[in-house]
Amino acid sequence: MTSEYDLDVKGMLCPLPVLRARKRLAAMNPGDVLRIIATDPAARIDMPHYCAESGHWFLGEYHDGETWVFRIQRKDTSHAE
Repeated sequence: MTSEYDLDVKGMLCPLPVLRARKRLAAMNPGDVLRIIATDPAARIDMPHYCAESGHWFLGEYHDGETWVFRIQRKDTSHAE
């Protein structure tokens, strides 16, 4: 069973949204989903790039008023590379 968590990083500028997301994801279980709410436009570039580099799954983004909402699924760490 997976869980979904929220992370509010409104008002924070690059690189803080990604750093906070990284810290939160590290504390989550594989398969859990993190929903990040941000106002920094740079997060639209940073979040997918972070996922590509870290191996987490970027599930998408949407614009909600003055915020961007990103969904990231924590990678499965049971298969060591």
